[in-house]
Amino acid sequence: MRTVVLTMKASVIEMFLVLLVTGVHSNKETAKKIKRPKFTVPQINCDVKAGKIIDPEFIVKCPAGCQDPKYHVYGTDVYASYSSVCGAAVHSGVLDNSGGKILVRKVAGQSGYKGSYSNGVQSLSLPRWRESFIVLESKPKKGVTYPSALTYSSSKSPAAQADLWSTATYTSSQNRPRADPGEMDSWKPGSVLLDEGLVPKEELSTQSLEPVSLGDPNCKIDLSFLIDGSTSIGKRRFRIQKQLLADVAQALDIGPAGPLMGVVQYGDNPATHFNLKTHTNSRDLKTAIEKITQRGGLSNVGRAISFVTKNFFSKANGNRSGAPNVVVVMVDGWPTDKVEEASRLARESGINIFFITIEGAAENEKQYVVEPNFANKAVCRTNGFYSLHVQSWFGLHKTLQPLVKRVCDTDRLACSKTCLNSADIGFVIDGSSSVGTGNFRTVLQFVTNLTKEFEISDTDTRIGAVQYTYEQRLEFGFDKYSSKPDILNAIKRVGYWSGGTSTGAAINFALEQLFKKSKPNKRKLMILITDGRSYDDVRIPAMAAHLKGVITYAIGVAWAAQEELEVIATHPARDHSFFVDEFDNLHQYVPRIIQNICTEFNSQPRN
Repeated sequence: MRTVVLTMKASVIEMFLVLLVTGVHSNKETAKKIKRPKFTVPQINCDVKAGKIIDPEFIVKCPAGCQDPKYHVYGTDVYASYSSVCGAAVHSGVLDNSGGKILVRKVAGQSGYKGSYSNGVQSLSLPRWRESFIVLESKPKKGVTYPSALTYSSSKSPAAQADLWSTATYTSSQNRPRADPGEMDSWKPGSVLLDEGLVPKEELSTQSLEPVSLGDPNCKIDLSFLIDGSTSIGKRRFRIQKQLLADVAQALDIGPAGPLMGVVQYGDNPATHFNLKTHTNSRDLKTAIEKITQRGGLSNVGRAISFVTKNFFSKANGNRSGAPNVVVVMVDGWPTDKVEEASRLARESGINIFFITIEGAAENEKQYVVEPNFANKAVCRTNGFYSLHVQSWFGLHKTLQPLVKRVCDTDRLACSKTCLNSADIGFVIDGSSSVGTGNFRTVLQFVTNLTKEFEISDTDTRIGAVQYTYEQRLEFGFDKYSSKPDILNAIKRVGYWSGGTSTGAAINFALEQLFKKSKPNKRKLMILITDGRSYDDVRIPAMAAHLKGVITYAIGVAWAAQEELEVIATHPARDHSFFVDEFDNLHQYVPRIIQNICTEFNSQPRN
């Protein structure tokens, strides 16, 4: 009996242990499931703005195709929260246009956001915004829990909220618009609640429905689009042309501190639709482009280029002296008039001409082309930089990114450099005893009259001066003054020295003290004025100047030796040496010297 009882007790204990072990194992499995929940990455669309998402840090998945210009991005590296999250991710290089996962972290607002072109996305600049974000690779931090579902702000649109609240100023808690508790602390009377948060009413000019950019300062150009409105183009292709213009307006980030753009349509005769100051942001410009209607007529491109040269780039039309002038000419097929002469005058006026040619002449149509190879005869350089060609109108959109990149590359806009804004000019002035005080003042007036003809700045033409007798004196170098008034005052203050005439030593001194410090991309011009024969040899110093690329003009007065002037002057001497019998006649040569400087500049090869 006792044996049976013991056996039963053993069975009970065994069953208890089995149940205990099974329960522990089950609890461990349950614990495992609780500790390792599956994280689902939320998906968003390309147009979702960071400001719409309340979460301070989150991981999301972006779709493909967010490189499109319609998904606006504001800033570089740090983005205003009005930006497309996925567009910013592509711009920053964290994603490519095929999409993927990203980590987004909200940061404080900035006082300025810099626009830039990166990874196929043109971001826009912005004066300020109340909240920013950065984009990182989707590597979760240890111990940080990321939301599987995003928390979005109110679905009410900024436009509806602005309409509802911007007309009233709230002075008591009863009149306040409803907001999230966290936003109530920052609410002020006169504030408007947008999806970005509470914004002071006085800031609505830049932070209402959409930020208004000041423009991309890295692309400060004055741009004229010459569009083809000829009858042969047809309505459908004219619409495709307008779409490219709208896309360019969006990609350029139009604004007063960046690029400005106007449009001229040509047919029989050209006409301006709007000039540089008519629309100063991309949004208004795109709206205006939509309203353009086709004029019809022939394709008189040469007439249109002449019109733009004479009429478009004026101060009254919004032209800015510090911004390069650019013309983009769109041509369906070929022009019905000649463009070479009109384009030459445009280039000499400092206008950078780009051509976009579409389709072109078939073999049996080439007999009708008025001017074969017209694009190469028109553009600033024949190296391919200024010309874009597409075989079909349906491929026109492919020119968008290369065109925007090229027109903004201000260092390569060769036609911005004219004879009046691209030189370092060193005056070498004879201050010997034979000149006399009165005549020396006349020489300085001659120097002043020449200087007035040039565009003076640190990046345009720069002026320096040396006075010499037996000795030499640097009156001022190229980097001393950077404005025309300052230069003219400096010339006026030059004091008469008096002494002998060592012209050869003066040329050597000018090479060392002036032109050795000339900028590499500047033309170097020496204008030497003397009234007598030199006491030293001028041949070797003059040859040294010529070998160093210094274009030398020699102006002699009264007792100056003609043969010496011809030795000093750059070849051909007839264009670079001048003689007058009296100091009072110096002023007569100012127009001739300027003309020769410009003729020589414009005769340079265009390749």
